[in-house]
Parts: sequence; structure tokens; C-alpha cells
Amino acid sequence: MNFPFKRILCPVGFDDQEGAVIDAAKQLAGSIATIYLLHVVPALPAIGEPDIAKTVKDEKPSEAQALKTLKELAAQRLSGLKFETLTETAFLSDTAKAVLTVAQDIKPDLIVMSTHGGSSLKRLFMGSVTDGVIRESPCPVLTIRPSAS
Repeated sequence: MNFPFKRILCPVGFDDQEGAVIDAAKQLAGSIATIYLLHVVPALPAIGEPDIAKTVKDEKPSEAQALKTLKELAAQRLSGLKFETLTETAFLSDTAKAVLTVAQDIKPDLIVMSTHGGSSLKRLFMGSVTDGVIRESPCPVLTIRPSAS
């Protein structure tokens, strides 16, 4: 099978949707594409923000801690595939902009991300990151709907 994607950007929020998003990117990557696993670290804690501190056992998430978590996630889910792990720090309201900045830098053929993330309260105040990425993306965006469970 000839896979049209060579570079796939996969932003994840360390929530229960990351597995489905990474699995979709993995299927589309085949054996030739590189998956760029990205986490945008919040510059300041916000209401409803996923707490990676629970994952890395520290009170304040940092890019180094997020990178460690991404590498563990990639080792579990992307074994045998080409991947890179990336982090960016941004205010919650600039998360979509951070994803788009990374997209400009790495020039992916596709962005794969969840349609939902965080709490509805977070979306009420900050808007949807996915919507912002879709509106401004330099490439196609595949959105993965959260599971019903």
C-alpha cells in the first residue's frame, strides 16, 4: 500500500483520548511516515486543565516532564515506528496557535487530533483548540471523536 503521508503531527493532551488519536496516526503512518507527538504545556494552571503532574509525580508540569511522559507514551504505542516527541509551552488560550507554530516548523502532511479535550468549562472560556487548528492549518486535519465509554 502506498501511504501518502510522510509527516504526521499528533497533538495529545495526556487525557483518555490520546490512545485513539495515536492509534489513528499509527495506522496512517504505515512503515514510512514519521509521527510527531506533541504536547502543549500550559504556561499557567487553568480550570479543567489535564494535570500531567499526576503522571510524573510533581506539582508543576514542565516541558521536561511532558517530554518524559511523551517518550514513555511513544515507547508504549509507537514501538517500531519512526517518531519524534515535541513540547511547546503556551497560555491555554494560545494552545491552537502553539500547535500551528509547530506545524509551520515541521510541515506535516496531516494533523491527527481529538475533537474534544479538557472539560466543557475549559472550552466555554477558551474555545476549542481543535477548531482553531482546523481553521488555520496548513494541511488536512483528521479529527478523532472521543469514545462513548
